[in-house]
Amino acid sequence: MKPLSLWLMFLGSLRLLSVWFGFFDIWALNLAVFSKCPMTEIHGRTFGVWTFLTCTLCFLCAFNLENKPLYLATFLSFVYALGHFLTEYLIYQTMAIKNISTVGFFAGTSIVWMLLQWNAHQPKASLKSK
Repeated sequence: MKPLSLWLMFLGSLRLLSVWFGFFDIWALNLAVFSKCPMTEIHGRTFGVWTFLTCTLCFLCAFNLENKPLYLATFLSFVYALGHFLTEYLIYQTMAIKNISTVGFFAGTSIVWMLLQWNAHQPKASLKSK
């Protein structure tokens, strides 16, 4: 299995843990992500559903790196997540620096890695003898 696939499965697993927190342990989600604002159960469930979708993208992409539309959707999920959390930190001030640092590390690493590997997983064209 390719290193990028393993990384995406690792992140998908971490995201799955966040889904659990969103649905069943909102206190942990509040502490780990949005530590500077109160959260309700509806916030947790909304976060859980959104994170479950991104978790699914990670696992699908990990097993289908050659699928360009899926690769792009997964890549964009990291861009959107980073943008969302930067907005929460810089504008709305709902996150602490340690929370944005964690998100920034995982999303930033994924964005850079996926950009560097953008065309590396395309199927090789077979040479046909005529």
